[in-house]
Amino acid sequence: MTSLGLLHHVEIYVSDLKRSNDFWGWFLSELGYTLYQEWEEGFSWKLGDTYLVFVQAKEKYLDVPYHRCRVGLNHLAFHASSREQVDELTEKVRSKGMNMLYKDKHPFAGGDHYYALFFEDPDRIKVELVAPE
Repeated sequence: MTSLGLLHHVEIYVSDLKRSNDFWGWFLSELGYTLYQEWEEGFSWKLGDTYLVFVQAKEKYLDVPYHRCRVGLNHLAFHASSREQVDELTEKVRSKGMNMLYKDKHPFAGGDHYYALFFEDPDRIKVELVAPE
């Protein structure tokens, strides 16, 4: 299989590096990612040939908070191994007090045959975990 066209990495600037590291470190390790790089202003997590990079935004850029409905990134969606994994991580998200989205439609907020968990990271980036059909 060729890697041509596959996503190499995504870099996201965050408002609080430690808070984001706690959140993303927990979630990505649940999905099989491993810590790839770590430096004073950032960290990255890798799975296969793809990695996610998180960098502390400079103070002068923190005046306008992120919102997924503005131009730019709306959300990150990840494959789950099963509906059971979606259910397990749903319980962990709830127990950690994270902001779960579309609670009234969970786990079918994406449609009758779309089994998923939707929640937010510390900067309110929407995170989606989708079970296989």
